[in-house]
Amino acid sequence: MTSIWQAITSPLPSSSRGLQLFESSPDPKLGIRGANCTHCHGGVKTFKELFHNNGLDSIATDLGREKFTGQAADRARFRVPTLRNITLTGPYMHDGRFSTIEQVLDHYNQHIVQSLTLSAFLQNVSNETCGKNLALTKDEKADLTAFLGMLTDSSFITNPAFSNPHPLKNP
Repeated sequence: MTSIWQAITSPLPSSSRGLQLFESSPDPKLGIRGANCTHCHGGVKTFKELFHNNGLDSIATDLGREKFTGQAADRARFRVPTLRNITLTGPYMHDGRFSTIEQVLDHYNQHIVQSLTLSAFLQNVSNETCGKNLALTKDEKADLTAFLGMLTDSSFITNPAFSNPHPLKNP
């Protein structure tokens, strides 16, 4: 897997800018642009073993974690996945509604829906003063996509030892 350090030192400035956006929370008053990703996908595993409502629907058709806890506050909260090999693991979201990384980024950028259980760090977060959505530019979304692509572990996915999950007992 490509390390964060490799992303920082990469000759590709796009992935480095993507990492910067990934790790930053926007603060337009201070001129800080960010994608606000590390609340869910921070840390060395690129997830924090938490459950979040990421604003897919205003009225949940899938109760998510609430089915197990019985707590209304858990409605439409789902486990955050790792981002390792993320460009290879579509479709995305708990229900597979997005087929591309670009669609996922568009959701977080402009289509987060308010609900009673929307995770707090997704509420009213913007790169624009008094903005209603994240407001990433086309280039910033491309930089994020480049960074996420660097999380692909090419040695793992090309290793013949992992190519067949059901090897024959007697070939």
